[in-house]
Amino acid sequence: MIIQRVVLNSRPGKNGNPVAENFKVEEVSLPDTINEGQVKVRTLYLSVDPYMRCKMNEDTGADYLAPWQLAQVADGGGVGVVEESKHQKLAKGDFVTSFYWPWQTKAILDGNGLEKVDPQLVDGHLSYFLGAIGMPGLTSLIGVQEKGHISAGSNQTMVVSGAAGACGSLAGQMNENSHIILCGQISQYNKDVPYPPPLPPAVEAIQRERNITRERFMVLNYKDKFEPGILQLSQWFKEGKLKIKETMANGLENMGVAFQSMMTGGNIGKQIVRISEDSSA
Repeated sequence: MIIQRVVLNSRPGKNGNPVAENFKVEEVSLPDTINEGQVKVRTLYLSVDPYMRCKMNEDTGADYLAPWQLAQVADGGGVGVVEESKHQKLAKGDFVTSFYWPWQTKAILDGNGLEKVDPQLVDGHLSYFLGAIGMPGLTSLIGVQEKGHISAGSNQTMVVSGAAGACGSLAGQMNENSHIILCGQISQYNKDVPYPPPLPPAVEAIQRERNITRERFMVLNYKDKFEPGILQLSQWFKEGKLKIKETMANGLENMGVAFQSMMTGGNIGKQIVRISEDSSA
């Protein structure tokens, strides 16, 4: 079987701006048979995210992120449907997701690395599992819960520094005697600087004077809260309390274009690329 995939064609450099041409679409052959424990999936939606800019460098600067290799397939968050299964917990027609989904039209994957998802949680909008009812939503929810120091009925103010993106459209930060939740800083990702970038002396002085705390937050440190978090986000969505925005591109050939656009603020809400049509709605 001949499929399409997207590989890393070139690196932008630690201080360079990524462009669509850093990626290339090519055709490869997929085996006709699968082994025990494997599933063949058709890709429905793929995610492009700011953290992927780090994966374009030879050294990501983070021990939990492996760099993409030149001429090798890129990967990230994805949702697809099982077309063939030799895994005991997955069957043909199941919808599945992974944080390490290859940028391919179809793929043969280890079933143990996939998580089955229920379309009813998102009213059939499977792409939401890559956004508000997925990792970005969990980042916003758990980040506020764990680092926001928010109390119901306390008349606190929440401020979002970048309110148009996947996470920023869902959660935020605060004011005097406040707590800054530092999670992502896309404006700095094209620069070879440490994360988090050091504050200018004048800003540090204001931080001390106003008793403002600044804490890093990484959602991967709270995996035990993922399942209840997804159920809570789904409930709020169904109750109309959570408004979800997406920017949708179409076609595997537009992965590079979508990534470049996301890195320059071209998206409102989560940037998604639709690879093929689903039948869940």
